[in-house]
Amino acid sequence: MKNEQTESRPATVPETAQQAGETHDPWWWVERGVWTDSMLRALENGVKGNKWFRLIDKVYTEKNLNSGFNAVWRNKGSAGIDGQTIQQFDAKLEEQIGKLAKELRQETYRPKPVKRVWIDKLGSKDKRPLGVPAVRDRTVQAAVRNVIEPIFEREFSERSYGCRPGRGCEGALDRVEELLDKGYTWIVDADLKSYFDTIPQDRLLGRVKERIADGKVLDLIELFLKQGVMEELKGWQPTERGTPQGAVLSPLLANLYLNPLDHKMVLAGREMTRYVDDFVIQCRSREDAEAALAEVKAWVEAEGLQLHPTKTRVVDVTQKGGFDFLGYHYERGQQWPRKKSLEKLKETIREETPRTNGRSMEEIIHRLNPHLKGWYAYFYRSERWSLREIDKMVRRRLRAILMKRHRKRGTAWRQANRLWTINFFTTRGLFCLEPPA
Repeated sequence: MKNEQTESRPATVPETAQQAGETHDPWWWVERGVWTDSMLRALENGVKGNKWFRLIDKVYTEKNLNSGFNAVWRNKGSAGIDGQTIQQFDAKLEEQIGKLAKELRQETYRPKPVKRVWIDKLGSKDKRPLGVPAVRDRTVQAAVRNVIEPIFEREFSERSYGCRPGRGCEGALDRVEELLDKGYTWIVDADLKSYFDTIPQDRLLGRVKERIADGKVLDLIELFLKQGVMEELKGWQPTERGTPQGAVLSPLLANLYLNPLDHKMVLAGREMTRYVDDFVIQCRSREDAEAALAEVKAWVEAEGLQLHPTKTRVVDVTQKGGFDFLGYHYERGQQWPRKKSLEKLKETIREETPRTNGRSMEEIIHRLNPHLKGWYAYFYRSERWSLREIDKMVRRRLRAILMKRHRKRGTAWRQANRLWTINFFTTRGLFCLEPPA
C-alpha cells in the first residue's frame, strides 16, 4: 500500500496558501508552519538591528522538514552520491525526517558531497557541470530556504525576476518589451562568466550575516557551500568558491549576492532587468550604455566576479545583430526564438519523426503536440513568420513519413503537399504554432 501512495503523492502547499490569482496577501507563498503572523509583522516592521537570531529551531521541526521534502518531490530529480532516490526516501519518510531532525538538533548533521554530472550545453558541443545533492540534503536545504527566504525576499529589487515567488520570465520579458517601446534601444548585453562557480563564499556569507545572526544557521549554510563535489574518476574535490548549480539554496544565494548591483543600478537611474545571472541594461543612447557597462564592470570586478570578455557588449537593437535574452532574440523591432532555443525544438521534432517511424500518424501527432504546445506557451510572443517555419518543418517531416509508407519515393514535394494538406494534419489534431489569422 505504501508504494501505491508514493507513486501518487499529492503536491502539497503551505497551510494558508491563497488560490491562484489572489494577490492581496504579499506573503501567500511563505511556509506558514514556519512564518507565523506575528513573525511576518515583525519582518514588515523591522526587527532590532535588522538581524534575526533564533532560527535553527524552525529549520529542524519535522513539519518544516516534511514541507522541504514535498518541495523536493515536486521538483523531481535524480539520486545523489548515496544512490537514494526520492521514492526510496519517501518509502521510509517518517524515519528519514526524524533522523534529520535529530541530527540537526544535536549538530551532528553533515551533508554528503554533491554528485557532479556534465550535461550538454544548449547549441554547443561543450558541457556544463550540474550538482546533484543527496535527497536528504535537498530536503534540509529546502527547509532552510523556508526559514530564510522571506528575510531576503523583502529586500530584493523589483528589477529581479528569476527564481522568486510569484515572479518569472514573463515579467522580465514584459519589462524589456515595454522599455524597447519607450525608446530604450541601446542594450548592455552582459554575461557573467561562470557565475555560480565563482561567487566568493566569504563575501556571500557576509551578505547572509547582514540579516541573520543565528550562528547555527550560518554554520549550516557554510556546510552546504563547502561540502565538496564527487565526480566519477576524479573523486572528492573541495568547493572553495561558488554555490553548486542544482542545489536548492543556490538560486536564493545567487540572487542575494547580486542584489546590491540591482539597487546600485536603480540609484544610478539605470534600467536593468535581471533573471538570476542573466541581465540586460536598456538605455536611450550609446553614451549611456557605455557608461552603464563601465559601472557594472567596476562593481563586478570589485566583488570578485568577471564579465565574459567576448559575450558582454553594447548593441543598438534597431540595427542588424540585436541581442538574446531569456530564449528570445530581439532585432530591429522584432523578436523571435534565439538560435539555440530553435535548434533544441527542431532536434526534439526530428527525434519524434524519423522516416522509419512505425507508429500511426495519430500517435505521432499525439506525441508531438505536448512539445509544440509547451514551446508555444513560452514563445507565443514571436513573429508569426518564425512560428510558421516550425509548422512547415513539422508537416514536411510528417509528409516524408507518409511518402515512405506509400512508396512514393519519386513523388515531388508539390504533389505531396496536395496529397496531405494542412487540413489533413489539423483534422488529426496536429497543434499549429502560427496563430489563426
